[in-house]
Amino acid sequence: MRRRLPPFSGRLRHLLLPNPTNPLRPIPLFPILHPPLSFPRRFSSSTLSRDDGVSLCCQMWIDNYRHPDRVVTSISPLLRRFDLWLLAYQKVATDDTGSYVPRSSISTSTLQDLLALRNAVLDGKFKWGARLKFFVKSPRDKTDYDSLSKRKIKTILTTTQPSPFQDKIVQEVLLMILEPIYEPRFSPKSHAFRPGRTPHTVLRVIRRSFAGYLWYIKADFSVLLDGMKVGLVINAVMRDVRDKLIVDLIKDALVTPVVVTTVEKKEKKKKRKYQKKRVLAEDEPKPDPYWLDTFFGFAPEEAERVPNWGHCGVLSPLLSNVCLDELDRWMEGKIKEFYVPSKSDVIWNSPEEEQGNTSWPEFVPTSGPDKTRKMDFVRYGGHVLIGVRGPRADAAVLRKQLIEFCDQRFMLKLDNESLPIEHITKGIMFLDHVLCRRVVYPTLRYTATGGKIISEKGVGTLLSVTASLKQCIKQFRKLSFLKGDKDPDPQPCFRMFHATQAHTNAQMNKFLSTMVEWYRYADNRKKIVNFCSYIIRGSLAKLYAAKYKLRSRAKVYKIGARNLSRPLKEKKGQSPEYQNLLRMGLAESIDGLHYTRLSLVPETDYSPFPSNWRPDHEKLLLEFIKLDDPKTLEEQRSCISEQGLVTPQDYISMLVWNYKRNSLAMDQLSLVRSNESVVEQHSLVGSNQDDQDHINKEEEDDGKMNAAQM
Repeated sequence: MRRRLPPFSGRLRHLLLPNPTNPLRPIPLFPILHPPLSFPRRFSSSTLSRDDGVSLCCQMWIDNYRHPDRVVTSISPLLRRFDLWLLAYQKVATDDTGSYVPRSSISTSTLQDLLALRNAVLDGKFKWGARLKFFVKSPRDKTDYDSLSKRKIKTILTTTQPSPFQDKIVQEVLLMILEPIYEPRFSPKSHAFRPGRTPHTVLRVIRRSFAGYLWYIKADFSVLLDGMKVGLVINAVMRDVRDKLIVDLIKDALVTPVVVTTVEKKEKKKKRKYQKKRVLAEDEPKPDPYWLDTFFGFAPEEAERVPNWGHCGVLSPLLSNVCLDELDRWMEGKIKEFYVPSKSDVIWNSPEEEQGNTSWPEFVPTSGPDKTRKMDFVRYGGHVLIGVRGPRADAAVLRKQLIEFCDQRFMLKLDNESLPIEHITKGIMFLDHVLCRRVVYPTLRYTATGGKIISEKGVGTLLSVTASLKQCIKQFRKLSFLKGDKDPDPQPCFRMFHATQAHTNAQMNKFLSTMVEWYRYADNRKKIVNFCSYIIRGSLAKLYAAKYKLRSRAKVYKIGARNLSRPLKEKKGQSPEYQNLLRMGLAESIDGLHYTRLSLVPETDYSPFPSNWRPDHEKLLLEFIKLDDPKTLEEQRSCISEQGLVTPQDYISMLVWNYKRNSLAMDQLSLVRSNESVVEQHSLVGSNQDDQDHINKEEEDDGKMNAAQM
C-alpha cells in the first residue's frame, strides 16, 4: 500500500534530492525540516489556518461559477484545509449553543480534537453515527462516557439519539465544498432548498409565465424526498464529482443504518397541576418564540417535507436536488420539443418572448388550432407544476412520457390518478395559493381614420393568484386557534396565559407581520390578512376575558379598545403587570394589534419580475467574473477607441503626463522671464535715480539764482 504523506509534506518536496541508487527514496536536503510529531507550544488556530474560511468559500464559489460545466475530479485537497473545519465548527457550535462562538475563544484541546477529526476523515477512519467514542464533543455535552453504567450505555445504543456533534461538522464541511459545485449546474426552474430562492419566487414566476396556459399537471414526487436507492444517489453525484474520498463519505453516510427504536414508557395519569415557568440552564439555547413556532405551523404542503437521508443531515436537501436535476433537464428538453409557433399569434409567437407583467389586465389569447402551442414548468422540492397551452390530448401525451421517465430513471411507479390534469377554470392549488383565470372587460380606446376617438368594450383573461382561505382556516384549526369551517369561531390561546399583555400583543404582532409578508403576492392580500387579524384578535380577547375575569369579548373590547392597546383591569382593580409598568414609567408601552382594519393592510405587490431573473448573489458572482476577465477590459477599450472617446482614467493620466513633460520647459521659461524682469527693474531704478539727481541739481541751481537775484 502507498503510505500517506503528511499534509504539509508538499511544501518540502522541492527540498528533496534524487537518489541514484533508489529512485523511490529521495535524499532530504535538510533533514531537520521534517515536521515534528508533537504539537507546538503555542498551538492555536492561526498556526494551522493559512486563510480565512469565508474567503476560501468565496473563492470556491467564484471558481465554480467561472467554469460551471467542468467535471470535478479532485476536491479532496479542500478537506485538508483546516480553515473550513474551523468555520464548520463555529457554525455547528453556534446552532447547538444558541450563541456565536468566535474563533479566538476555541480552546487548544478543541483544536486538537478538531484536527484529529480531520485526519480521521482523510485516513478513512471516521465512522458515521458513533454513540460512545467521539473525536469532538459539543460544548454543551459534559457527559463522561467512560464512567457510564451498562444500563445507560444500552439505552444510548438501542434508542434514538440526536445526530452526533462531529457528524454535523463533517456534513457542514461537505456542504461547503459541494454546494458551490452544483449550484451553477442546477436548473433555474428549481426553487427549493437553494440560496436566494423561496416560495415567493415560485409565485412570481407563475404570475409572469403561466398566464396563457389552460391545462395543468400537478406531479407529486415527495416520495423521493423520503429516500432513494443508494446507487441512484451515487450515480447522480458522480455525474459531476468523481473524487473517491468524497463519494465514499457520502456512500457511507447513506449506507450506515440509523437506530430509530424507542423505549415505550407507561404513562400514568397525573392530576393537572399548576405549571410553573421553566427556567433554562446556562448552556441551554433559547427555544423559538411563540410567533415563529406558530408561523411554522402555516407551512404549505409542498414545503412540509425536508429530506433527511441516513446520516447526511444538512447535506440531504442538496443531494435531493442533485438527483431531481435530471428530471429538470428532461423537462427543459420537452419544452423545446413541445413548442409549435403560429404566425397568427401576435403574443406567443416566439419562445424567448414573455407577455410581461400579467398581474395587470392584459389580453391573454386562448387555445385553438391557430394558436401557439407551448408549455412550462416549475419545481419546488418534490412537487412539480406543469402548464400546457394547447389541447388536452397534448397534456395527456406529456403525462404518459413523464410516467415512463420516472419508472426508468427513479424506479417510481406512477399512474394517471397521481398526475391529474386540471383545467384553469377549476382552480389550481399550489403553495396554498389558487391559480385561476379571471375574465375582464376593459374599455379599449383608439383613434380611427379622421381623428375620431372610438371606445369599445373588450374581452380579456387575467391570471389570478389568490391565497386560499380554506387552507388558512385549516391551518388555524390545526393550531387550535379556531373551530368550525363555515362560521369559524376563534378559540383562546392559553399558551400565552402567563405572559403579560404587552408581551402577548408583541408576539402576535410579529406573527401578523410575518403573515403579511407571506401573502405579499396574493391578489386577495387585504382580505386574507384581515381574516387572520380577526381570528388572532378574537383569540386574544377570549384569553384576556378568562385571565382578567371579564366574562365576554365585548367587555374586553370596551376596556382595551379595538386593538387591545389599553391596559385591562380586573374586577377588584388594575392588573398586576400594569402596576409594575406604571412604577417603571412604561404604562403606555402596550402596543395594539396591527391590521385591525382593512385599510391598514398593505396592497398586493405587483412589481414586475424579469424573465432572466437570478438571485442577488448569482448576479454579484457573474458581474465579478465578467469584470475580472481581461477580455472585458480589452473590449471596453476597443469600443471606446472606435467611438473616439476617452475614459476618465486616461484623461487624468494625459493631464499628469503633460504636466510632467512640460514642467521643465515651463521652469526654464519662467526663470528667463524672471531674469529679464530683474534687469528691467534695475534699469528702471537706475533711470529713475538719474532723473531724480538731475531734478535736484536743477532745483539747487534755481535756488542759487534766486538768492543772487535777491
